[in-house]
Amino acid sequence: MTTPSRTVLIGGASAFVGDSILGPTQLVGVPGMQYLVFDYLAEMTLSGFSQTRKNDARLGYSIEFVDYVLPQIARTCAGKGIRLVANAGGLNPEACAAAIEDHLAKLNLSMKVAYVTGDDCTHLMDQLRASDARDFYTGAPAPGSVDSANAYLGAPAIAKALALGADIVVTGRIVDSAATLGILMHEFGWRADDWDLLASGSLVGHVLECGAQATGGIFTDWERVPDWENIGYPYAVCQADGSFVLRKPARTGGLVEPMTVKEQILYEVADPAHYVLPDVVCDFTEVTTTSVGQDQVLVQGARGSMAPDTYKMSASYQAGYRCTAQVSVFGVNAAGKARRTAEALLNRTRHLLKTRGFSDFSRYSATVVGAEDGYGPHAQPCHSREAIARLVVTHDSAEALDLFSRESRAPGVSFAPGTTSGSSLTLNARPPVEPMHRLFTCLVGKARLTPPLVILAGQQHPVALNTEGSPPHPYTEAERQDSSYPEVPAGGTAIPLLEIAHGRSGDKGDTSNVAVFARDPAHFGHLKRVLTVGKVRGHLGHLVKGGISRYEVPGLQALNFVMDQALDGGGPSSLRTDPMGKGMAQMLLEMEVARPTPDPH
Repeated sequence: MTTPSRTVLIGGASAFVGDSILGPTQLVGVPGMQYLVFDYLAEMTLSGFSQTRKNDARLGYSIEFVDYVLPQIARTCAGKGIRLVANAGGLNPEACAAAIEDHLAKLNLSMKVAYVTGDDCTHLMDQLRASDARDFYTGAPAPGSVDSANAYLGAPAIAKALALGADIVVTGRIVDSAATLGILMHEFGWRADDWDLLASGSLVGHVLECGAQATGGIFTDWERVPDWENIGYPYAVCQADGSFVLRKPARTGGLVEPMTVKEQILYEVADPAHYVLPDVVCDFTEVTTTSVGQDQVLVQGARGSMAPDTYKMSASYQAGYRCTAQVSVFGVNAAGKARRTAEALLNRTRHLLKTRGFSDFSRYSATVVGAEDGYGPHAQPCHSREAIARLVVTHDSAEALDLFSRESRAPGVSFAPGTTSGSSLTLNARPPVEPMHRLFTCLVGKARLTPPLVILAGQQHPVALNTEGSPPHPYTEAERQDSSYPEVPAGGTAIPLLEIAHGRSGDKGDTSNVAVFARDPAHFGHLKRVLTVGKVRGHLGHLVKGGISRYEVPGLQALNFVMDQALDGGGPSSLRTDPMGKGMAQMLLEMEVARPTPDPH
């Protein structure tokens, strides 16, 4: 445990495997920077890593971090004493740490590298099948075989590694915010049962983990965000009481204001009063965001309660193959020509499969990009003179999809005029046949896992954990809404929701959440009255097949809608053009609602 310092500076350097190099290179230049955190593991990233590990057992980690990012910042970090925490280890933290050490040696830098083990759960899969464990999103049984299975570990192992003197900490699967929480537990000496502090530290991590999403990236009012090409990445100035000020580096683009931070706080959150993490159950309902200077926002008010006695575990497994063909079509009635193109290609290839003894496609989706197919009944007439025919098909046989891939080139010479390749400039290129992965997610008791280890300089250091805790809290609930706010009857002046609200949508598996924030706090009461579950279902029901739950967040003047079975399976198993529901908030903001009227009280 170190002596608490007045503040700790932590930069959010990466949001996913493919994020820009701007983040780390900007943040190492911030005066007084102490730590950078890197998030590389989106929900399905380990599926991709499992494919690379199949080809080479020495891989299965983020080569991007090791070969591209680290060489550009390591010398600066070593000189300034900036420490790095990254979940870049993926499925192979040991190999990732060894590769980092090799790079540091080539740079003649002396930095201590630690890695964390303990998240691998593949040894538990037989037990889970025997006990008829069920996916807690869908109720489906465990698959017969998996490519990976990992628990979302928490922050104590990271705090331990830093206490041992590590300059770079590499982990496998952790909950995204744990990298930041581990730093703050180490720096401020927070105990494992300081629930409010742990929730506050988790909130810091939650805001930082998605990089520029907190500094104006994908912001509702995108027109007001300057200089996207040099958008500033976020850093937090953290206090020992759990409060923090979010900033971005000087002379960078982007925007930091209360609403940019609000949008990120509820991103990919289900019940804001019970945001379950391995180290604490967070309550974000009374969190506040306050401007304290240009591009500076004070965030405080998180509360916490006892951690669960379980970890979330996700296993990935291959479920056949997928191929996506896109063909560009130009000219009068481009959308009509594109739709007929997709339908004709589908019918032709289905016939060819049958004549060659293959079964039909297991799933397919024929849509036209540019014709607002995703808007369903709310689509407007399309008069565009350019469109893209998009056809996605799945099959258990790669050979069957290879036939489809070959045929997908034919429309350019035999269908509509004005047809050309939609995805590649390479002559005669055809779309690839790719493995399709799915997730199985369940809860596993912490006591069933081998305690995490921190390995530093060849020495193993066990991490003591309390495996007791609160019982599981359901991730989703049956459809419900606050009955004290009946839907406003039709009539009066209608306006687009966008005029009085911001919105941000995110995903977890096949569940989508759409958070809606009142632009004017005085309109929050009106927002609660007009934005009912029934109203939301009426607008997004063509996409949402399961229940919808509404949660109120008074501190942020927000409503959070959690929608089950909303993403056609979610992630890479979805056949939609928007498989992660990033556009759902944009759709909802176009919905017409009653205009606010002055409150007579």
